[in-house]
Amino acid sequence: MRKALWIILGVLILDQTLKIWVKTSFTLGEDLVITDWFILHFTENPGMAFGVEFGGTWGKLLLSVFRIATVVLIFLWLKKLSKRKIPFGGIVAVALILAGALGNIIDSALYGIIFEASTYDHVAQAFPADGGYAPFLFGKVVDMFYFPIFKGYLPEWLGGDYFVFFRPVFNLADAAISTGVGLLILHQKSVFKEEESSTKEEIPPENQNKQP
Repeated sequence: MRKALWIILGVLILDQTLKIWVKTSFTLGEDLVITDWFILHFTENPGMAFGVEFGGTWGKLLLSVFRIATVVLIFLWLKKLSKRKIPFGGIVAVALILAGALGNIIDSALYGIIFEASTYDHVAQAFPADGGYAPFLFGKVVDMFYFPIFKGYLPEWLGGDYFVFFRPVFNLADAAISTGVGLLILHQKSVFKEEESSTKEEIPPENQNKQP
């Protein structure tokens, strides 16, 4: 569990450091081109991961509450898993998912209070005299990673339209969640098999083979 907490802390520090730097250094929509396929593009996401939006004001509130409840459940699951002899990769997977969810919750919960609004011609400042741009739980998630690995026109037999791959803009927390899910898929047999075995161990041996 201690190693898992260090992973969570490390991801949170990196994620929030990058987000705060982008938020207080870039105007909305500003680009920092590192290579043709690796661009820091500042955008803000009011909804779910990878720029997906969700249901207006009530949708935003429900999403924030759902995220908090999910984080609590994932933490309890991680605590339970840490007491079992499962491959460390399974622990890392859950820790990354938890860290990513926490990183985006911090944005939603606090950024609206801490920062003024970012615009296309103004860089946001922290702790403005007039207050932040949104109340608690209504902040926007900062996104910045843009990887247009391929840009060009499709062949005529595919429509000939201009095509960009990979188009979504995301952040380090999103990447942690995606990596965690990938690792969890790789370790699913050991993680969920152990879960099943633990359940069986709770049943007295003399009752395991009894038919209803």
